[in-house]
Amino acid sequence: MERQILHVDVNNAFLSWLAVSKLKNGEKIDIRDEVAVIGGDETKRSGIVLAKSPKAKQFGIITGESLYSARQKCNNLQVYQGNFKIYREYSNKLYSLLSEYTDKIERFSIDECFLDMTNYLMKDTLLNKAKEINKRVKEELGFTVNIGVAHNKLLAKMASDFTKPDKVHTLFEDEIQTKMWNLPISELFMIGKKTVPKLYNMKIRTIGDLANYDKNMIIKKFGKHGKIMWEYANGIDNSEVQYVQEKPKSIGNSITLPVDINNIEQLEEVLLALTEQVSYRLRKQDMIANSVSVQLRTKDFEDFSHQAKLDNPTCNTKTILKKAKQLLNEMFKTGIFIRLIGVRVDNLLEKSEMQISLFEDLQDNEKQKKLDSVIDSLNEKYGLNSITRAGKLKADEIVKIVNKDEKLLKIQKTEK
Repeated sequence: MERQILHVDVNNAFLSWLAVSKLKNGEKIDIRDEVAVIGGDETKRSGIVLAKSPKAKQFGIITGESLYSARQKCNNLQVYQGNFKIYREYSNKLYSLLSEYTDKIERFSIDECFLDMTNYLMKDTLLNKAKEINKRVKEELGFTVNIGVAHNKLLAKMASDFTKPDKVHTLFEDEIQTKMWNLPISELFMIGKKTVPKLYNMKIRTIGDLANYDKNMIIKKFGKHGKIMWEYANGIDNSEVQYVQEKPKSIGNSITLPVDINNIEQLEEVLLALTEQVSYRLRKQDMIANSVSVQLRTKDFEDFSHQAKLDNPTCNTKTILKKAKQLLNEMFKTGIFIRLIGVRVDNLLEKSEMQISLFEDLQDNEKQKKLDSVIDSLNEKYGLNSITRAGKLKADEIVKIVNKDEKLLKIQKTEK
């Protein structure tokens, strides 16, 4: 299966995060609209520009120059001290939002993340998911991100560095020549400043020049690093997203609907798909949930959420869906148009901590467990939510798998 990778990069992170924090705490002026920089101690010669606003950039101020030099370019420059506590807070908020889309997230730096979306697209496209994340970060967190969309980490990283800010760019294999090869060789990921002059001496000035150069000659000149350089120039990268398996405190997913919906049956269909993914991820973590919550956002950006405790801790899709539908029906009002719906499970426990209630129907639970297991294995093979449950989930569903020629896969369910 072709990998589906996103690279999310916060635009001007340190300045943006400080600006959002200040606005949240009641300040009227957005420092992103000032001639402003994040810098060190101006009383020391070592004080440098760590981040700059768009207006500061217009004065020719660059990241890394001394604050003294920056003030020579603009005498009314506003200098703000860095605040790692704020940076960490908003980095974690971004990570939390991204965690609604996949469990496989690599924190490449405090303001960059790789996401492996393979098996997590829910019948959607990778580009649509990127656009949705881009929009949600702006609306919910108050800052902007660039997102690179590709089939490997290298191309996703390169794509996110295209025009900024607040953009989503693709860089698929058939786009390498038109979008990447004309870029200066210095733009290729992992090419250091000391390497550029050496490549220039070989008449390699663009990424395309390197891609079309004799591979063996590059390896002879630069060794193992030369092989990587040549492969990167050709868009070749087999590295995995290096995610850390952490036991989550909650698992959720939400989706901004392509059109506003005011039909409860249609919302329940979306709720089913979301619950499928949430419960699948819960089972993959070998955890069970004690409570379920459903979030709704109207077309006027009003938010509603209801939460309820489950009768027994579970990772059972049917049980979680039943409670989620109950919460949806409690909140939904006829005539209200919904633009976003989300499901989350909380108060998670290790499955080994489960104490089965004396009143629980064990036979029903076992049947549903088998159904969940079959669908999980198929979704892992063919993509999450490629297999969707039909109708209302009942305990006596019979799952039949027909796989005649390795290409045709059908699930039939019947209800007694």
